[in-house]
Amino acid sequence: MVNTDNVDVDVGDGINNSKKDNNDNNPDNVVNAKPSDTININDQKESESKGGGVTINPAYPMNNDSTNNQTMEKKFFNFTFFKVDPKWRWLNEIGKDESSIEFLELLRAANTKMKVRTYSTIGLRHDCEFLILTISPSLENIQVFASKIYSTILGKYVEPVNTFLSLTRKSTYSNQVKLGFERDDDGDAPLKYLVVYPFIKSREWYLLPLETRKQMMDEHIKVGRKYPDIRLNTTYSFGIGDQDFMLAFETDDLSSFQDLIMELRETQVSRYILKDLPMIPCVSKKMDEIIKSLG
Repeated sequence: MVNTDNVDVDVGDGINNSKKDNNDNNPDNVVNAKPSDTININDQKESESKGGGVTINPAYPMNNDSTNNQTMEKKFFNFTFFKVDPKWRWLNEIGKDESSIEFLELLRAANTKMKVRTYSTIGLRHDCEFLILTISPSLENIQVFASKIYSTILGKYVEPVNTFLSLTRKSTYSNQVKLGFERDDDGDAPLKYLVVYPFIKSREWYLLPLETRKQMMDEHIKVGRKYPDIRLNTTYSFGIGDQDFMLAFETDDLSSFQDLIMELRETQVSRYILKDLPMIPCVSKKMDEIIKSLG
């Protein structure tokens, strides 16, 4: 078990997180993985090296970022938010039950090849009803899983409205890696809420001297240390998405998270933020519960 006490983490470069890592294998959030003879998702592992992390300590600059990133196993994160066609509600109950069984079997099969987490956004956003988060070292596996979704009955009634792709990597400001919710061993159960949003900093930020950026990030970190019960997972989208980073905060108290964001707005780093929208709150739920809530 990794000791996660008092570890600083990266909010598009870093804040603090003193909670332990969460557990992707927790049955309250992830459909239990079981082998399936009927659904085949190729396991294309891209690296045999161990490591990789999404929550990191930005307080100290790294000496050799490129070397460290070559020795860690990269993992893709795919955040896909789905909108459900209202016609779904007109299906009879038998049809919905059969569709649910089929979809849950697909998720069980997928969980043998990657991490799959599900969240409800119903009633919280007008443009989507649920999030499926997939984590895998293989981008091809993620694509195959997406294709399988559309081959199901439920898949005929859903449409992706937002898809964000990102990668794990070490921060420019740290060589101390703390694994986030893509870790493979056991950790804490997932927290009740997840808030996901893309994050873009200005080009002016990246042109500042490293020491200047570090000084501003130190202020950022101090704010984060006031909220030890909020977990952060930061992944990187440079070159593979429209944003710089994907941020995913976990919390049991959305009011506390709001306090954190309001304080961060007053830091010097906020001068260099171009975009942190859409900010999407999600509730951790099993997929069968989400399907039942669709009407």
